[in-house]
Amino acid sequence: MLSMTGQMTFAEEPNLSRRRKQTKRERFLAEMDAVVPWARLVALIEPHYPKGGSGRKPMPLERMLRIHFLQQWFGYSDPGMEEALYEIPLLRQFVGIDLGRDFVPDETTILKFRRLLERHGLSQAIFAEVQSVLQKKGLLLQEGKTVDATLIHAPSSTKNRDRQRDPEMSSTKKGNQWYFGMKAHVATDLQGIVQTVDFTAAKVPDHQMLDGLLTGEESVVLADRGYDYPQVHDTLAARGIRNAVARRRYPGQKTGLAALKRYNRAIARIRARGEHIFRVLKCQFGYRRTRYRGLGKNGAQLTTLFALANLYMLRRYLLAA
Repeated sequence: MLSMTGQMTFAEEPNLSRRRKQTKRERFLAEMDAVVPWARLVALIEPHYPKGGSGRKPMPLERMLRIHFLQQWFGYSDPGMEEALYEIPLLRQFVGIDLGRDFVPDETTILKFRRLLERHGLSQAIFAEVQSVLQKKGLLLQEGKTVDATLIHAPSSTKNRDRQRDPEMSSTKKGNQWYFGMKAHVATDLQGIVQTVDFTAAKVPDHQMLDGLLTGEESVVLADRGYDYPQVHDTLAARGIRNAVARRRYPGQKTGLAALKRYNRAIARIRARGEHIFRVLKCQFGYRRTRYRGLGKNGAQLTTLFALANLYMLRRYLLAA
């Protein structure tokens, strides 16, 4: 902040001010900086990252990865991210940019890095690497799984170059309301940490994706009434997995309603933990709508988001360790 004479006062200089309160964003970035396995992720991406020749050297890889993660956490577009790095000292500090010494990556450089991750399937590799870290620290449970899906809205406007909505998205009805977009299908352990993930258009029924979400290590599977189909029960029985799928009340059913309600309520108490990851995704990270066209690009972004959400969910255990 500038004084009346146009000069920054000593009190406003971040490193000299004694009146400091740690903001929520500062606390969040400090925690994520400590729990993200930066060195392992950099080593994962490095074989695919440009080395540079005799000309201008590419941006440091870890700096670009940190910028990419900032986009996921705070929903910045490529040009918005570039401007934020110029405007917000806290973000520059997290990324490691000194304006007096370093260049700020422009929006094209940020775009090219994201496309590099998409082209080489590195979002899935990042997710797997994070899972490996959590597994080695004993933070993943294998006894059971909760399967669930969440709708992700997509823009339904046709005011674009093709004059049409995203052809890879679709509409579905939930309750009395129609939604246009995609679905993220996940299997979480019993503490709510995502272990497998898949993506489809919104019209694909949840129960059709169950088989691909199971790893064979689970002893019990919990799910809501959207999975109450004969093929689901047959799949679980064939694999020797305990069936804890909530049951629907069928038309004309007169008996056993009290027992059915108690059964579904008991499952819901445990299954609710599996929905916490969606709260982190949509409330903490603010991801409520697709940013790109096509399932591939949006699926890559969601895979990265779920990896970061897992770290966020377990951050206290990781910080304690």
